[in-house]
Amino acid sequence: MVRGLRKRVCGLNPLKRFVYLISPSKINKSFYIDLDKVLSFNNVKFFQLRLKNKKRNKILKIAYKIKKILTKHKVKFILNDDFLLANKIKADGCHMGQLDGSFLNARKKLNYKILGITCHNSKSNVKNAIKLKADYIALGSFFKSKLKPKAIKADLRILKWARKKIKIKIVAIGGINNKNFKKLIKNGANYIAISSFIWDNPKLKPELAIREFK
Repeated sequence: MVRGLRKRVCGLNPLKRFVYLISPSKINKSFYIDLDKVLSFNNVKFFQLRLKNKKRNKILKIAYKIKKILTKHKVKFILNDDFLLANKIKADGCHMGQLDGSFLNARKKLNYKILGITCHNSKSNVKNAIKLKADYIALGSFFKSKLKPKAIKADLRILKWARKKIKIKIVAIGGINNKNFKKLIKNGANYIAISSFIWDNPKLKPELAIREFK
């Protein structure tokens, strides 16, 4: 049975909003202004707040500020790792890695919210995600990543295979920039996850970096 929320997620025009934007590892005062400018370009569909080793009350304060900006731009709010906290802040969903706890419990707790699961380069992980009724899967890392330098590597064959075998949306992750993203979309990715190129770009400000993806 296809859930109503999944229909809304899957019924998007990927040519317009195909960016899955991930937050920087540290949120400074200027971030909120930068985020508003970035989202104004209108090619971001999902925003994931990914703050490792931060206390819950700190994440809550940041999340509520971000949520207002995301609502303004009609961008889905995904929280990384913590599905209980995702429920508490009324995020649109949660993204989980293979070591982030029970996917089954997450699916039950999130109910009709979005559940995304990282599957790396593994067909068995993909098949398990389908059984757990994930709303999307993340495959990668396809390139060297500043965010996850020790991430498991993936190749384009897993993208091509997934595109033929599954119906849910696919997010490509890992070291994606303005020169390699089209290759991923051409081979089956519906969305591309970007972080460092936007927030840690030595040449372009965030609002200019996002314009490279169109």
